[in-house]
Parts: sequence; C-alpha cells; structure tokens
Amino acid sequence: MYKIVIDSCGELFEEMKNNAHFANVPLTLEVGDWSTLDDATFDQAEFLKRVAEYDGVPKSACPSPSAYMAEMEDTDRVYIITLSAQLSGSYNSAVLAKNLFEEEEEDIQIHVFDSKSASIGQTLIGKKIAELEEAGKSFEEVVEETEKYIEEQHTFFVLESLETLRKAGRLSNLKSMIANTLNIKPIMGSTEIGSIQQLAQARGMKKALEKMAECMMEVTKNPAEKVLAISHCNCPNTAEILKEIVSAKSAFREIVVVDTNGVSSMYANDGGIIMVV
Repeated sequence: MYKIVIDSCGELFEEMKNNAHFANVPLTLEVGDWSTLDDATFDQAEFLKRVAEYDGVPKSACPSPSAYMAEMEDTDRVYIITLSAQLSGSYNSAVLAKNLFEEEEEDIQIHVFDSKSASIGQTLIGKKIAELEEAGKSFEEVVEETEKYIEEQHTFFVLESLETLRKAGRLSNLKSMIANTLNIKPIMGSTEIGSIQQLAQARGMKKALEKMAECMMEVTKNPAEKVLAISHCNCPNTAEILKEIVSAKSAFREIVVVDTNGVSSMYANDGGIIMVV
C-alpha cells in the first residue's frame, strides 16, 4: 500500500479526491485575527472578500509534523509533496514528521519531495508518482524518476491584481499604481530552486496569457508526452481562454483545469491564473 500526501497548496484532481492513495494535509490561512483551515470547508468567496477588505498581508501557517504523521499510518510507502521550501515551512515540517515516524516504524519507506513549485505543480508530481507506482516501479525508482520530473517541471502565473505584491512589499506603491493604470500584467515563473522570478510583462490579461504560453513553449520539450495543468482563482473564463491558447500551440497529452484551494488563492489572489507543465 502506498500513499501520496500533498499539502493543501496542491489541488487534488477529481479522480484523486476519492482515491485512498491520495491525501491533502491542510495549511492554516490567516487574514488579520481571522483564520481558517485550507480543507474541504474552505470558502473561497469569503476568503477573497476578507483579503480585499484587509489592509495587511494574508498569511499561511504550515501543517504541524503530527498532521503529516497521521497520514503515515497503515501504509508501507509514503510520498509527501510540499509547496516550495522557498515559500513555506511545510517542507521542513514534513521532514521532521518523517524523521519522527521512522524512529517508531522502521519498516516504512518515506520520502519528502520539495516540489519547487506550488498549486497544480504539486498535483502533477502526485500524478506522476501514482503512474510510476501503478507501473510496478520500486520505491527507489519512483523517488529517482520523480526527482528528475521535478527538475524538468516549469511553473508560470499571471496576476489580475498586483495588490498582494504591493502589500507584501514586493512592489512599490508607485510601480503598482503605474501597472494598474496601464493594465500591465507581469508574467511570473519559478526558478530552479523554487523561488519566483519575472519572465516578461504584457498589457492586458489576454496578451499576458499569450505571452505566458510563449514562455511555456520555449522550455517545454515533447509536449505530446506531457500533462499540462491550469489552476485559476475565481476566473474560469480566463482559464478556458488560456487552455484554448495553449491547445492552438501544441497537442498535449492532457490538459487539466481546476479551481485554486486556499493557499493558492492567497498567492494568486482574485483573478490570478497558474499554469504548470
């Protein structure tokens, strides 16, 4: 029996939600004095409303080691996938849980993957692990091939609003005002170590999506063999536009579209869109 544990920044695809091999471990979201678990009870509309009305920066708290350890019971092999260690303490918490559990259970095999991504990047990693397990690969082979997959994965996103970046001190008030006035959308992407970089910019969301698709195609080899995933924060129409743009550029093995969970909603904010391949 194997289990794939993904912290709640990773949105489970529909086929994963009722699959006993998959589990989400929730982070906690904080907007001022208000907090909520990023689990099945998460209300995206309420969260986005509170964020819009709050002058400060929304925060997240990583799962405790005990939350991870609870998902390690009654299984032989556990694969944990956390959002980038550059963005959260979730990875360190999972590693501590692994070390503590292995002291009590010597026969279990556990590996913690730093996704160096977030959101659906984590989900695609989980999908890859399941495919390798179902193909009969050994634990060591699954870990090796998954780590290679992570190295080749690329994450991109475009924000509808720069307000979160401004509140977080990542963007000056002047730059934010100019960008909003001119409708400039930065195209962001992941680095090799899992931090965030700006790749390009465009005026208007449609042009930004087209530019993001161009950036993606520049680094994507053999797209027909790959699954591309799109997650959106309260903007299904934008996600469909991006899907059409990507589909016109190349035939991917599969394209999956999902709505963001709580942590991804916090990072992307209302109208934000994430693409991973």
